Amino acid sequence: MNRKPRLFALISAAALALAACGSTDEGAAASPDGDVRFDVSTVKKVDEIAALLPPEIAEAGVLKIASATDYAPAEFRAEDGQTPVGYDIELIKAIGNVLGVKAEVTHAQFDSIIPAVGTKFDASISSFTITDERIKVVNMIEYIEVGSAYAVQKGNPKGFDPANPCGKRIAVQTGTYQDEALEKLSAEKCSSSPIEIVKYDAQSEATTNLVGGALDSFYADSQVVGYAITLTDNQLEQVGEVEDSAPQGIIVSQQNPELTKALAAALQHLMDDGTWTKILEAWGSADAALPKATVRSAQ
Repeated sequence: MNRKPRLFALISAAALALAACGSTDEGAAASPDGDVRFDVSTVKKVDEIAALLPPEIAEAGVLKIASATDYAPAEFRAEDGQTPVGYDIELIKAIGNVLGVKAEVTHAQFDSIIPAVGTKFDASISSFTITDERIKVVNMIEYIEVGSAYAVQKGNPKGFDPANPCGKRIAVQTGTYQDEALEKLSAEKCSSSPIEIVKYDAQSEATTNLVGGALDSFYADSQVVGYAITLTDNQLEQVGEVEDSAPQGIIVSQQNPELTKALAAALQHLMDDGTWTKILEAWGSADAALPKATVRSAQ
């Protein structure tokens, strides 16, 4: 990958937050706080792609999707506390439309999702960074490339240096790439003064506690950092550069190659016709879109 993701342009993101609107029909995720940014009802069924679906899913008319909806702006919940919104949510609903089924998104704790795909859920979209460890147990379909970044309080009053995080109190969302990366960094570089890694089930908890001064920093996807800055009215800022850019993937069971093929074909269609770029553009992050729905699997 030679393209680097970038943070949301704050002015654009703020403007979008004020002006965002969208259809509340069945094809779009209804949101009382206006966080529908792309009207997925404009995405229509493609018969030849829909024919790739496993018969049991096609007959049920529902694609059961798991998502840890506490990781704005990719997947989070509207002000009603129930409605899933975000660019990942809009993408999976658009994929469902291409396949002629309803993508039914259910909140699940991030670190519980992979074991549940193939049993409780058909698939998952939840900002999963593609790693060798993950593709040993699930198929992953590339759709976006995202980096990691540190957030601090505005003005960096605690003097946090991302080049020297040893001994610092840094928050992550449990089970994320950043969780694993900090554990590894602390073990390899900070043996005399380990990083105090504070793990939260929800990214929103990390944001709240950083604003309140209980943390030195939080470490998250660069898009998440940019969105947190906007949501907190610039009480936070990014420190250091975006690092470790890597693709993220939709998760499917390795025991379901038919569904993997169908989802990849639907995603590729949305990449080719520009829909995926338009969804990300509406969230201020078109540069993160990938052009090819590559399936990554150990099989």
